[in-house]
Amino acid sequence: MNLIVVSNRLPFVFSRDAEGAWRLEPGSGGLVTALRPVLRDRGGRWIGWTGVTEEELPDATPLLAGSERRFGYTLIPVGLSSAERDGFYYGFSNEIVWPLFHDLTPSRFDPSYWAVYESVNQKFADVTAQNAGRDDFIWVHDYHLIRLGGALRERGLQNRIAFFLHIPFPPLDIFLKLPWRFQVMRSLLQYDLIGFQTVRDRRNFAQCLRLLFRDAEITGKGAVWTVFGEGRHARVGSFPISIDVQEFERRVSEAGVLEKTQSLRRHEAGRKIILGIDRLDYTKGIPQKLEAFRTLLTRYPELRGRVTLFQIVVPSREDIPRYRDHKVSLERLVGEINGRFTTSGWVPIHYIYRSLEGVRLPAYYRAADIAFVTPLKDGMNLVAKEYCASRVDEDGVLVLSEFAGAAAQLQKGAFLVNPFDEHGVADTLYRAVGLPAEERRSRMRKLRRAVREYDIYRWLDTFLAAAISKELADFPRVEDYLPESAAQ
Repeated sequence: MNLIVVSNRLPFVFSRDAEGAWRLEPGSGGLVTALRPVLRDRGGRWIGWTGVTEEELPDATPLLAGSERRFGYTLIPVGLSSAERDGFYYGFSNEIVWPLFHDLTPSRFDPSYWAVYESVNQKFADVTAQNAGRDDFIWVHDYHLIRLGGALRERGLQNRIAFFLHIPFPPLDIFLKLPWRFQVMRSLLQYDLIGFQTVRDRRNFAQCLRLLFRDAEITGKGAVWTVFGEGRHARVGSFPISIDVQEFERRVSEAGVLEKTQSLRRHEAGRKIILGIDRLDYTKGIPQKLEAFRTLLTRYPELRGRVTLFQIVVPSREDIPRYRDHKVSLERLVGEINGRFTTSGWVPIHYIYRSLEGVRLPAYYRAADIAFVTPLKDGMNLVAKEYCASRVDEDGVLVLSEFAGAAAQLQKGAFLVNPFDEHGVADTLYRAVGLPAEERRSRMRKLRRAVREYDIYRWLDTFLAAAISKELADFPRVEDYLPESAAQ
């Protein structure tokens, strides 16, 4: 049995070097962070879009030749034209599903987007069916490919097929706004196992199922339920995704990370460092976070010059106008706050718009006194878990949105806040800044215990056990692979 992962994107980014030659660079994001180490060690296949159009790169296959030897698993590309990218990725996935599943109403439910979404899911089904062995386990990921399960069944595949949704599943009143709600629910029922991040998401799905299908039945009391609808049985469970804790613990102890950490601390000597790391997205609550920090400095003037916010924004979907506008508004807001409060030798907000590579990410985690993670709604949010895993000194404070999926697991050690409550968040930050060392360590020990007990391998084992009654150890290790240099 092989593990086949199918997702919208491959775990590598295709880019051109100075000479115009294509290169592969490691991708980022929760899914890549979680699954790439597993496939690297255990082998299998990863099917996904290259991230560039067929007009730019007509055939990506030569670039991926020998991927099993180089990375430990096989990369299989799905090509998309610019029209398919626009309708499937920018259109239906990110202008309709993304906001709707984050409790926001899309500006328009464009029927043409749905048609392209359908056709691209069919294209993914063709590639998957061609590369799946009879006994392989197919694991489909996220909202871009909801229709893939049904398309594979139409092609006669009898494999065990599971689906995992990395973003929230909306409550009934929100989901009912989707014109294609019946098609989406029927597609989900084609999977043998449907996985959600939280119990709340599973509950929302069950409520939608009961309302939309008269024959719907739900049985079970434990972590995994059995559901019936439209003549299909499926299992439904909550499986909160996690990280490779040991890898983060190892990285923060490297010499280069320690050197960068010390440099950050020297530049902010005598100050508390508050750290925000968010992808550029309107669901991450970055404006609300900045306003709360402004309120902190207004309500508690004694903290001026004593705290610094490092707000790192990771570029994302810059081709979508709404995201470009969001970036401009963030930069304007940072400028306003810094313009009001900056003094000689102190700038209150260090705004960094870039991806963090190499030693930078673990160094920021290790240098920060407080992690400030306040999405308006999030499927999980691995930044919160990465921060806790990186705090090998068992010190540090996590201020976390109660609307992040991670809140359910980290509530005993984190300060939970409502990101819409500007004054409440500011007051919590004030308390976090002055928290005694003993309480900081007590809270961080609880956080680290929660993250270590349910790491990426525990997530995989629980999901695989529910899907195919197997654990990660049942997939043999790959012995002959090269490190992931990804240089082409």
